Amino acid sequence: MPNPRIYHGNLDPSDFARDLSAHFNRGSYQVQQIGRDPKIAIQIATHQFSRSGGRTALTITIHKLEDAVSIQVGEQAWLGVAASLGLTALGALRNPFSLIGRLDDIAQDIESLQLNEEVWKVIERTARQHGAGQELSDRLRRYVCPYCQTANPTGESRCIACGAPLGDIQPQTCTRCGFVVKTYEIRCPNCKNRLQPG
Repeated sequence: MPNPRIYHGNLDPSDFARDLSAHFNRGSYQVQQIGRDPKIAIQIATHQFSRSGGRTALTITIHKLEDAVSIQVGEQAWLGVAASLGLTALGALRNPFSLIGRLDDIAQDIESLQLNEEVWKVIERTARQHGAGQELSDRLRRYVCPYCQTANPTGESRCIACGAPLGDIQPQTCTRCGFVVKTYEIRCPNCKNRLQPG
């Protein structure tokens, strides 16, 4: 299963579910939503009786975290697309003019192969529209002094109550997936992205 991406900000799983449904519940795709906030699964699949292209399906799991939403896109089931493309290739070997009759199938299969990328584009657009991103929210950026337990605002290098240094406890996130990482970590535990020294 691919690693989740985390979007920090004031948004809910239903914000993403609504935009994914609006974008994909048309043409040769159908969308099914399972569950409600705080956890939703969206399945995008080609219509069972679609006139062109092979069958494919993709499941997106969205759930609420504290001041964030975690999104995981499952592996795409694309056996029907592979079979459809194989049939087109076989037909073209026998008779190159058969491609003309399968143009709709080819176009649909190519669109299906790009489904995963298109889903992430819709998710990224939704996050931007809600002012969310992979940086921590201001509320979660506050950190507690390990000496006197006082909450300190973002950017303070020393505790506002006791003056102790706070550099080692300042939270940061992975720039690729938004996972909260510790300052000493070299790679993100979630997506294995190499972290910038911070």
